[in-house]
Amino acid sequence: MRRTPTITKALLLSGVGIGSLGFTVAAQAEEQAQPETAAPQEEAQDEFDDDFDDNVIIVTASKRETTLQETPISVSVTSGETLDNAVIRDVLDLQTVTPSLRVSQLQNSSNTTFIIRGFGNGDNNFGIEPSVGVFVDGVFRSRSIGGLGDLANLERVEVLRGPQSTLFGKNASAGVISIVTRAPQFDFGGNFEVAYGNFNQFIVKGDITGPITDTLAFSVDGSYNRRDGFFEIENLNEDINDRNRWNVRGQLLWEPTDNLSIRAQADYGRIDESCCLANTLVAGPTAPAVFGVGGQLTTDFFGDSTFLNQVPRNEVDNYGGSIQVDYETGPITITSITAYRELSNFFDQDVDFTSADIVSEIRNQDVQTFTQELRIASDFDGPLNFLLGGFFFDETIDQNSDLTTGAVGREFFELLTPTGPGTFLGVEAGLGLPANSIFSPGPLTTEQYRMENTSWSIFGTVDFEPVDGLVFTAGFNYTDDAKDFALSQTSFDELGAVNLVDAFIVGGIAGATMTPPNQIGPAEIAAFQTAQPDAFAAIAAAALDPGQNQLLGLSAFQFQPPFLNIPNSVEDGRTRDDQLTYTFRVAYDVADEINVYASYATGFKASSVNLSRDSRPAFGDFIPGPGNSTILAPASPILNAGLAVPNLGTGSRVAGPEDAEVWEVGLKGQFEGIGFNLALFDQTIEGFQSFLFTGTGFQLNNAGQQSVRGFEFDATIVPTDGLVFTFATTYLDAVYDEFLESPVGDLSGQPVGGVPEWNIAASGTYTHEFGASGNRLVTRVDYQHESAVNVNNGLPTFNAALGNTQIFRRAVNLVNGSITFQMDNGFEIGGFVRNLFDDRWILTVFDGVAQSGTVSGYPSAPRTFGGLVRYRF
Repeated sequence: MRRTPTITKALLLSGVGIGSLGFTVAAQAEEQAQPETAAPQEEAQDEFDDDFDDNVIIVTASKRETTLQETPISVSVTSGETLDNAVIRDVLDLQTVTPSLRVSQLQNSSNTTFIIRGFGNGDNNFGIEPSVGVFVDGVFRSRSIGGLGDLANLERVEVLRGPQSTLFGKNASAGVISIVTRAPQFDFGGNFEVAYGNFNQFIVKGDITGPITDTLAFSVDGSYNRRDGFFEIENLNEDINDRNRWNVRGQLLWEPTDNLSIRAQADYGRIDESCCLANTLVAGPTAPAVFGVGGQLTTDFFGDSTFLNQVPRNEVDNYGGSIQVDYETGPITITSITAYRELSNFFDQDVDFTSADIVSEIRNQDVQTFTQELRIASDFDGPLNFLLGGFFFDETIDQNSDLTTGAVGREFFELLTPTGPGTFLGVEAGLGLPANSIFSPGPLTTEQYRMENTSWSIFGTVDFEPVDGLVFTAGFNYTDDAKDFALSQTSFDELGAVNLVDAFIVGGIAGATMTPPNQIGPAEIAAFQTAQPDAFAAIAAAALDPGQNQLLGLSAFQFQPPFLNIPNSVEDGRTRDDQLTYTFRVAYDVADEINVYASYATGFKASSVNLSRDSRPAFGDFIPGPGNSTILAPASPILNAGLAVPNLGTGSRVAGPEDAEVWEVGLKGQFEGIGFNLALFDQTIEGFQSFLFTGTGFQLNNAGQQSVRGFEFDATIVPTDGLVFTFATTYLDAVYDEFLESPVGDLSGQPVGGVPEWNIAASGTYTHEFGASGNRLVTRVDYQHESAVNVNNGLPTFNAALGNTQIFRRAVNLVNGSITFQMDNGFEIGGFVRNLFDDRWILTVFDGVAQSGTVSGYPSAPRTFGGLVRYRF
């Protein structure tokens, strides 16, 4: 039996795509509204398996083909036709039709974070596993940028909420985004589209498919997307936040027999963009120093312009291939998915976000990933059915990064000292450092990081249906995860290599013993402390007193101290995790129109590694002394081994595993003209891996426990033929149950910043048929709302100085619209607008880089609009 796409024409034509139920009503309405003679392009899309009714929607959220109403999982489905009608070009815009999903793109094109039900991790560090897993045609994309290509032939996007370890071999503690593309067809057909919009946006995409032989079919698709930047770098007269990306993919589908199918695909994608604008919300006390060195900045946050000393560059190459084999033997189906992928990410960026040449960063990352999934699924007529699978994951990450001090970096930092210009020359003379060495133009740090991650898992589910309509499900996943990493960094800043407490102590001992300071080493310090404990105590006390040790005022400039390389004799550079997770669920068909279910599930995500210059040993391996003093530090393995470097801190090397738990009950109803879905849930992640910017670096640690309680409701209403309304809302009560050591202090009991209580997505679609001509006009309006919420829980520098007050807030009200005239001959012409009312909001904020008291942030995109021409054949 030939395998063909399982999403129905009715869904494709309805333009409905939110929520996990209610689509069959819309499908029925659209089926009734069809002309007696289908358009040629519809016929090409209309060859579906005879075993499925044309008015149901088939998904693979449970790794089996089931209808949405039969799937007792909280899942949202967005069809490819909905993506076309709503003019959703990439995954960033998917949140406008899926209220439980939030997507953000921040520092650069590759820094994209997916958040489901308030849980998600930043993708600014490749050592951190995502809490939300992204799969494309069953292949795990280990970094979110790997799933951002503008695919030209999407069949649907499924968003599964909550831990999914029993269905996906690679654990995802918060949820899964499963992107499903159309397989090659045995009927010739295709699609071609050209769109043009404001900001000189130009998009071309298309696909073609057809038979090579009776058993072999092919498809080729690709897209090109370019646009001028939304914003302007005023002093450079250059755009920023542009689009310049393309991708191409080829597929082969071989079906030599009715029970064997082999699908091979290979793809290549390229991004070469200038991203992203960060503007100043609050100009702190460092702003006069920026102006003093000839720099500029703007506090007109939504003025759509900025000042930088260079145009940021972000280049991404993402490519790979996969082979999926499906073999049916009686009621048993065996599936194998083998994939290999490579990802290259490069960016060069001004990270002080002013036109002054203070500091810049270059990062070059390469990721090589091999995955293998094998699963067996049954389709027995009896009460028992099962799915059993195994998953293997092997990945290697190489990263080289550099910070560079700009031409005016020394002058800028010197203006921030109490004594102003000339200060560093005096400090260099007093500490015996080379003249003009502090913040000298040139390399500030150079870094080399590598991580190898190997994991395997066994997973499966068993369904028991003792009577028709009542199904008990039990599932499990056992995962074994191993990470081996090596981190090496050289810090070139002379001042950062001096501990100011220890320097004072050495100077005090040198004066007391009439010995040159360069001859005072650990042995001499120990001897003096033993021989003259009172004198040593007095020197140490003075070293910690800002009134006596004026060097302490320079500590704010030591943000790039020496780095303790790993592995070393104390830290082996390894994490080893294993965990058994499980699911229990009961589902019952109360009637043909009503289904209910209740479930309990656990999830797991392995340890993450801070692959950055901010990586520090665990507390206990090293215990810093006051002021990060090594001389005053208590005994610890690193100190005892002689490994301690000046100004060594602790606590941001590794974050331990996440353990998820979710209780959920759901109700699904399907009646004539209306369908709805309701899910109530209580979801908790213990040890949530928090990764937050602190002003000069990133802190990685575990929150004790983060939880969210709430509900999701969606409905589809068809009041008359051709008119479809959808409504979906999510309520989230997200709380840090325990987070004692966040960058802004104890957050235990506080709401989680950036997670709005209410998310709403609504749409109206009207299809007007022009008699028996087969022509029709499709008009669609979408509305997205996020209730007002604190953007985050405060900033480590700005808000901490204010007692964690004056936290910035955000609210979203977004209206999108489109209108398309679809002709019977396959041609379509239309127009679209996104953010119709030009509503603007703050995406996020952060402490100004090395600018205490300054707040920077990312603004949302302005209104965009354009027209398109499409031809389906």
